Amino acid sequence: MAGAVDIPQRVAGLAQPILASLGLELVDLEFRSAGRSQVLCLYIDKPAGVSLDDCAEVSRELSLILDLEDCIPGRYTLEVSSPGLERPLKRAEDFIRFTGRLAQIKTAELFHDEQGNRRKTFLGILEGLEDDLVLLHLKEGQQARIPLDKIAKAHLAFEF
Repeated sequence: MAGAVDIPQRVAGLAQPILASLGLELVDLEFRSAGRSQVLCLYIDKPAGVSLDDCAEVSRELSLILDLEDCIPGRYTLEVSSPGLERPLKRAEDFIRFTGRLAQIKTAELFHDEQGNRRKTFLGILEGLEDDLVLLHLKEGQQARIPLDKIAKAHLAFEF
């Protein structure tokens, strides 16, 4: 059996062929403790959006493989869902794919926007990726160029 550190990576590897066969992508994977049990959450997506049937199919197929591989010690619950309206942005491709969409980016350290303001939280329209810098047209009007490797967390933002 794999150690707890290896579980998310191992599950992602087992899930990839299933997702690819269904035209889906793995957006995120979380493995966490929940009392005496553990929860394994997969967030999946596809260009046309994820249906309940997609989630159920992935859950059925992945459950069978996880049971056969026995890579998760103890009790666990498998959850499969869409990433929702505020989809996380994790890979360089995400910042390109969602160009033109509103996003929120948080960095671990302070960065300057083009007006010289130092901040850790940026909200604006994605303008793509250039030389590993995420280009963001901020709500205040100026632009920010944020190094991809300095992003702590990023997601699409939904305006009400």
